[in-house]
Amino acid sequence: MILRIFRAIVHEGQQGAFRSFVLETALPLTRTQEGLVSVTVGLPRPDSPREFSMVTVWRDLKALRAFAGENWNRPVVLPGEAHLLEASHLHHYEVAEG
Repeated sequence: MILRIFRAIVHEGQQGAFRSFVLETALPLTRTQEGLVSVTVGLPRPDSPREFSMVTVWRDLKALRAFAGENWNRPVVLPGEAHLLEASHLHHYEVAEG
């Protein structure tokens, strides 16, 4: 299984808009994907007020590619969110079994 960690830093003042986008658009879309094992959204905290995260676990690379495309190692940024982002980071890991 593949662990995918997406972190987004939004422009100042865009926290509310991005939160709505994540909870109303990105999360429901992600949950419908074949091969998704789990998804968890992280919302900002006082020490990181503009940072969000989405951690997904995928059954295998084939499932991740079906969601993210051939450029699966790049963030999937939807048109409704691109203007809200100051920066984004993406990391992948093999899930430790046992």
